[in-house]
Amino acid sequence: MSFVEFSPEQPFGVYLFDYFNQLYTFIVGKPATDFHFIKGITPLSTLNEVVIGCITYFVVIFGGQFLLQNASPMKCKTLNQIHNLFLTVISFVLLVLTIEQLFPKLFRHGLYYTICSEEAWTQELELLYYLNYLVKYYELVDTVFLVLKKKKLEFLHYFHHSMTMALCYTQLVGRTTVSWVPIVLNLTVHVLMYYYYFRTASGAKIWWKQYLTTMQIIQFIIDLIVIYTCTYSYYAYTYTNYLPNFGTCAGTESAAAFGCAILTSYLLLFINFYRITYKKKNVAAKTPATKTDTIKKSKKI
Repeated sequence: MSFVEFSPEQPFGVYLFDYFNQLYTFIVGKPATDFHFIKGITPLSTLNEVVIGCITYFVVIFGGQFLLQNASPMKCKTLNQIHNLFLTVISFVLLVLTIEQLFPKLFRHGLYYTICSEEAWTQELELLYYLNYLVKYYELVDTVFLVLKKKKLEFLHYFHHSMTMALCYTQLVGRTTVSWVPIVLNLTVHVLMYYYYFRTASGAKIWWKQYLTTMQIIQFIIDLIVIYTCTYSYYAYTYTNYLPNFGTCAGTESAAAFGCAILTSYLLLFINFYRITYKKKNVAAKTPATKTDTIKKSKKI
């Protein structure tokens, strides 16, 4: 293995997947190159397991909310910090490893190949996509902390967490090559988001929360532009002889339909969240000044 040699195959100077393979082999007992996602054999690879996971999630968070309704909020500061730091690190590692696998394909074959070709779905990427899918189960712990701290459970929060887990599953089963676009964008946002939560859990005041929501909205806009384009091109190529298109695109029709539906709902929900949350904050920021002015005037009188 060469050291610090930049090339399309080693965009970071070293082939990081080799180091990851050593760690994976140490933990799992098998090389990362032996992994294959096989429905019904690989852990959490069936629809029943995803459904059971979602139902369990809802029972835990709403059951916990009911059981703790008369209890005092728990702080969980240290556990919360560890949780968010772990997700920051794991999101960054998966992001870098995924980019390392994608870069040579983009460099040597171009965007269309990397987004739509069946050959662009490689064994290494399949493993990284699967690990990203597993992380979505762990991210459900986010909501458990909210329940323990007796925070309000927003529909956007638990819908997004549960459905993202289901979305990752459908794209793995459907082998949609375009999966890397939402995955890379999502991991990028999550590195920043969980770092933000790690810092705020330790009492830091971070000013850029609003920009995180903006990034999430931009993320979904890019996702939808790419995915709708790929879906249209697939249908135009497959079912018509007259509509302009880029050619076919790898993946099942059901996976594409589910992906389009879920990501569209995310965009609408996040826009609504942004509108409500930051409109309220702007109004609240103006209100104290108005009250202060009123008190000052009354004193003068």
